Amino acid sequence: MTFLHYTFIALEVIVIFNLIIGVHELGHFLAARWRGMKVDRFAIWFGKPIWKKKIGGVEYVLGSVPFGGYVSLPQMATMEAIEGKVEEGAEKLPNAAPLDKIIVAFAGPLFSFSLAVLFAVAVYYIGKPNNLEGDTTKVGWVAQDGPAWQAGLRAGDVITQVDGHPVKNFLPVGNLSDSIKWRIITSTGDTIPVEYTRDGKEMPTAMIVPTNVPTKWYERKSLRQIFINYAESSVIGEIASNSPAFAAGLKPGDEIVAIGGQPIYSPMAIEDAEDMATNHPNIPVTFTVKRGNQKFDAQLLAVKPVSPTTADPSFGIAAWQGDTNVTLFHPSPINQIEMSAGQILNTFQALFAPKGQIGVQQLGGAVMIGRVYYNLFQDAQGFRRVLWFSVILNVNLALINMLPLPVLDGGHIVLSLIEVVRRRPVSVRLLNVIQNGFAALLIAFMIYIAFFDTGDWIRSARANRDVPVIFAPAK
Repeated sequence: MTFLHYTFIALEVIVIFNLIIGVHELGHFLAARWRGMKVDRFAIWFGKPIWKKKIGGVEYVLGSVPFGGYVSLPQMATMEAIEGKVEEGAEKLPNAAPLDKIIVAFAGPLFSFSLAVLFAVAVYYIGKPNNLEGDTTKVGWVAQDGPAWQAGLRAGDVITQVDGHPVKNFLPVGNLSDSIKWRIITSTGDTIPVEYTRDGKEMPTAMIVPTNVPTKWYERKSLRQIFINYAESSVIGEIASNSPAFAAGLKPGDEIVAIGGQPIYSPMAIEDAEDMATNHPNIPVTFTVKRGNQKFDAQLLAVKPVSPTTADPSFGIAAWQGDTNVTLFHPSPINQIEMSAGQILNTFQALFAPKGQIGVQQLGGAVMIGRVYYNLFQDAQGFRRVLWFSVILNVNLALINMLPLPVLDGGHIVLSLIEVVRRRPVSVRLLNVIQNGFAALLIAFMIYIAFFDTGDWIRSARANRDVPVIFAPAK
């Protein structure tokens, strides 16, 4: 059943991914037919054809590589590096009017945007799942001796501004610009001013010196960090048998609210206590536990499991219970489109910001998109989350394709406008050189990004692999 489950999810990813690309290419195809331009081939998927048929002068092809598609239009700048040779050279065909070329080029992004609107309407009616994870500005954990700790920030503080910008949440649950994490990684100064309150009182501005974690050559360069995390409840999800937590009578559903009498705001505080048992003399720790309407204290001593042998001393809390308070909200289609467009615009702004650390290496490609879809389909509310993400992806696809670069639709539009100004078409030979040169660069860029996307996926899968922790029975 597990194999069939993951196979079915993989098929769902392929279907949704190709639907998005196919609709974009369909826009080009229908516009070209409408404007009377020659269409050599309409291909779904790449690679060697496993099926093809010529109808009305157009060769319809199903490729062997289940990814994307293309429309071969010899009267426009072709991309032979991707499409392959066309049957009839563009030199032998009448030149298409610049307006026709603009309409055909614009139709792809228009269809992508239209699909985003359809998805947004669907999300509006069926709802988007929402939980409170990361939707807070309260600090849940601060690494001791880290940049934020040294600047005075502590767990329980509430951040109001980062780098001069008001913030509404820790993670980018809505607009990127509203999140603490985004404002940290896009800051450019030597220090990051962080305004915050403690117990309702405004504190002096913390001037935090960010840092970057060293990475290996095959990993993406890390972005700025100050080593804090958002506040969340420390509710036990699973306890290992024979562990200290098991012996102390703790149960799944119990919430740890304090350690040694000090309130905690994140499960990472318990992990810090385990680290203390590893790097300092191991002494019992008193947990204040909330069970229903009652509170009680439990004393635990971290012990080393018998398996895996490399494991450090642990209390035996095998998993934490995530936020289960999932509600549906119904954002308007306009709100969804604005949010999606805002994300890509904020990304481009950060990409070209002077002294900014976000570069092309931090961008994601097809592998990352597939990974996101794969993870979303496994969620209990996967269908709704997939529709929501598809709104963002289609808006991004439409806007990126409108960039005035060769190979992209915006490049075709620019070339057509140049033709209008010059009153004669650009040389077909020159166009082919430009298009195929940029197509080769695009393919190289996609491979470059896929290398990092694939590495991230593999390392994440290894890190999240469930390794059972086994404790010795109490004597």
